[in-house]
Amino acid sequence: MANTKSAQKRSRQTIVRTERNRAEKSRVKTLRKKALAVIATGDKEAAAKAVSEFTSAVDKAAKKNLVHKNKAANLKSKAAKSIAAIA
Repeated sequence: MANTKSAQKRSRQTIVRTERNRAEKSRVKTLRKKALAVIATGDKEAAAKAVSEFTSAVDKAAKKNLVHKNKAANLKSKAAKSIAAIA
């Protein structure tokens, strides 16, 4: 257990930030699954919208260092390739 006031505050902050980061990562994963599901249906217009929302979330996660910038680029690239394959 933390002994000083500042260490106690740090502990509280860490808990809050961990939960916030976990929620954001979960949101990105959920949007990815939804985008892949829409791509599987073959509807290019709906797929483009879903992938756009997914890429936006990935960019925000990378900006906050929740996801490495190269991983974000890879995820976005794979999604774009999937849309291109629909045509």
